Amino acid sequence: MAYTNEKDIKARIAGVRDTRKITNAMYLISSTKMRKAKAALDQTRPYFDSLHVEIARVFRTASDAESRYFYPPEGGEDLPGAYGYLVITADRGLAGAYNLSVLKEMNRQRGLHGDNRIYMVGNYGRQYCRTHDVAVEEDFHFSAQDATLHRAREISAILLDAYESGKISRLFVIYTDFCNGLQTNVVTAPILPFQRAQFLKSAKSKARNRRDAEEFEFYPSVTQVLDYIVPSFVIGYIYSALVDSFCSEQNARMTAMDSANQNAEQLIETLTLEYNHLRQDAVTQEITEISAGAKAQKRSKGGSGR
Repeated sequence: MAYTNEKDIKARIAGVRDTRKITNAMYLISSTKMRKAKAALDQTRPYFDSLHVEIARVFRTASDAESRYFYPPEGGEDLPGAYGYLVITADRGLAGAYNLSVLKEMNRQRGLHGDNRIYMVGNYGRQYCRTHDVAVEEDFHFSAQDATLHRAREISAILLDAYESGKISRLFVIYTDFCNGLQTNVVTAPILPFQRAQFLKSAKSKARNRRDAEEFEFYPSVTQVLDYIVPSFVIGYIYSALVDSFCSEQNARMTAMDSANQNAEQLIETLTLEYNHLRQDAVTQEITEISAGAKAQKRSKGGSGR
């Protein structure tokens, strides 16, 4: 945009500087929120890792143990009935491609299985589904901000009830995995029913001592023990997904705000250079006008003297 006077360009520079203050504040806020959420996850993760190991010990001791939360020993992937998808988005935008990446994966999964139920976390995702006529569970309203164990328990209770009542036959969670500070990946993770192999395989590396290899007795039964442990593990899994998504959202917002800050700096430099050119042109024009007036006056005096 070309500016014709200094007043307009000064107002534009002031506006860009005000915007930069806002984006810089959002960058700092997102950074603080991400660190707090990551610290909370690190504090609770050892407990749920221990549950993971104990479930694996159950299957090492009783390989034929049955539970409604697990596939039968012979396996099997395709199950009749509706599939449930817990989709975790943000409450608002200004986070780059964070939300759109999750919703794109949701649409891809919906195309793989015709009968599905969408449990949407985050106002952005609910607004998207409302705009694009995507059916979601209307009674399922949860914020994506400041993930807590209490919220994870509430979400787990609804999803477990849907699974146990037969409303859904399989449950997946679509979220953004905060791999590290450099990259994030959108993940579709199957939660229910569990595969026995996923516990046994990962637990082998964790079972380092003799105690983990020992067999133990179950009271009142192995099925009831699993029915008691698994819901707690599901809570931990969902809590981890909520926190990972929240950290990924803040990381994406930090990246977007940092890019906005850099763009603002470049724009201010460009506008300042244009402002200086306008001032220089104005000064040059004034000098030219003064010089031309002086010459005209000198010629006028010289003519009158002859």
